[in-house]
Amino acid sequence: MFQILKDTPSIDFMRVRKSAMMVSGVILILLLATTFTRGLNLGIDFTGGTLIEVGYPQSAELGSLRTVLGDNGYNDAIVQHFGTAKDVLVRIAPREGLSSAQLSTQLLEVLSKTENGKPEMRRVEFVGPQIGDELVEKGGLAMLTALGCILLYVWIRFEKRFALGSIAALIHDVIFTIGIFSVLGLEFDLTVLAALLAVIGYSLNDTIVVFDRVRENFRKMRKGTPVDVINNSINQTLSRTLMTSLTTLLVLLALFIFGGELIHGFATALLIGVVVGTYSSIYIASSAALMMGVTKQDLMPPEKEGAEHDDVTMVE
Repeated sequence: MFQILKDTPSIDFMRVRKSAMMVSGVILILLLATTFTRGLNLGIDFTGGTLIEVGYPQSAELGSLRTVLGDNGYNDAIVQHFGTAKDVLVRIAPREGLSSAQLSTQLLEVLSKTENGKPEMRRVEFVGPQIGDELVEKGGLAMLTALGCILLYVWIRFEKRFALGSIAALIHDVIFTIGIFSVLGLEFDLTVLAALLAVIGYSLNDTIVVFDRVRENFRKMRKGTPVDVINNSINQTLSRTLMTSLTTLLVLLALFIFGGELIHGFATALLIGVVVGTYSSIYIASSAALMMGVTKQDLMPPEKEGAEHDDVTMVE
């Protein structure tokens, strides 16, 4: 593979751009429909509630813990291992008339009724519903602000068609990642939101590399259509794109496998985002720029005033 990447390939990526855009559009519509109908499995950061971490003297069986909690009126409790099989996290939605301290005490008593042994309380965290709503609002604003700044940056650095193409790719990546979380019912918390912002940055970086080469080739290649120029540019940056994506995926796989329960959502979102971001920088951003009619003249540097007069002076 590494030997192949040493030579510039000549793959006609843009030949299937229309089919790729259609497939992406259908998938995005299905994911959006699922997200709006099923919603997201919001974590305690957004919904509010109490998080309790306990430690057992031996490996804890999650099935028995869920059964005991359900028998005692805590059917909505989310139970999962944290780090090792002896450490358990329990998430409970707010209970009217009970403080966080009272709720944690009751849960500790309930969790002591299993055969796993007497648990030790490690920590208790409480997030109020108002704080959760504020986090949702500020998280959404942070994402919109990031997209707005990116639009302005690419518009100034390149051209408005490229700016709109890059934003289309970023929106595609965000919707795709959120949709997968909705379809699989994965918990969506602050770490996943942070991963989405990281996905935006990664995807933009990949797109900027391609667009830089496109701009350079538009100025160097005297012959060839915009499709030819973009195809050549993608092929010339393909080795860099693949190597960056593969090394990033290796790190994320290590985080996903060995990083523990707390960062599973973070690693999962980035794994999805890196794969989708690599695809979108080729087939969404570049295809969108082509659909909007980008040409060589759009990227040529403007002529300086008096350039013709300077040429005449030099000839004289």
